[in-house]
Amino acid sequence: MYRYFIIHKPYGMLSQFTKEGNHATLADLFDFPKDVYPVGRLDSDSEGLLIITNDKNLNYKLLNPKFKHYRTYLAQLDGAINIEAIEKLQKGVTININGKLHKTLPAKAKIIDTPKEIEDRNPPVRFRKNIPTSWIELSLTEGKNRQVRKMTAAVGFPTLRLIRVKIEKLSLFPLKSGEVKELQKEEVYRLLGLL
Repeated sequence: MYRYFIIHKPYGMLSQFTKEGNHATLADLFDFPKDVYPVGRLDSDSEGLLIITNDKNLNYKLLNPKFKHYRTYLAQLDGAINIEAIEKLQKGVTININGKLHKTLPAKAKIIDTPKEIEDRNPPVRFRKNIPTSWIELSLTEGKNRQVRKMTAAVGFPTLRLIRVKIEKLSLFPLKSGEVKELQKEEVYRLLGLL
C-alpha cells in the first residue's frame, strides 16, 4: 500500500533516516513506515516541504527533469534586492555545478514582504544592523545542488534563509516546523498536477 507524507523539515535536519554525526534526521520527527523515503532532498541548512513516500512512480515523475515541476521557495537575502537582480534571476544566471558552468532555466522571481506564515528560525538568522535583509519568492523547474543559494549569490544577494513552500500546488502550509501530515494518493497527485 502506498503511503504519502508531507513534512515541514526544520533547519539543521538531514533529509534522510540514517544518523550522521550529531544531525537530527527524519526518523526523529515521526515513526514512519520502514519502506518510505524522501522524494528529493533539502540541505540541512534549508527548511520546508519534503514529500516522503514509497511510491516509486511519484519519485520518478517529480525527480525526472523532463517533467519540469515548479518548486517554490522563499529566500531571505543579505541586502535589499533590486529589480535588476530579480530580472537576472527571471532570465537565468550562470552558476557553478560540480566544477561546470550551468545557465539556469528561466525562473519566476519576485520581491515579497516578510512572510507572516513563517516562524522565526532556531537558531535565528544572523543580524547585522547596517545591512538590511529582503525576501523573494523564487519558482524553478530544475533542482541542481544548492541552486537557489548559488543563483542569489550570482546576482549579489546571498541567501541567509531558504524555505521550500510549494511543489506545484502542494503547499507546506499550515504545517509548522517539524510537523508531519499524511495525505491520500489522489490528493497528492491532484495537487502535483499528475492526474
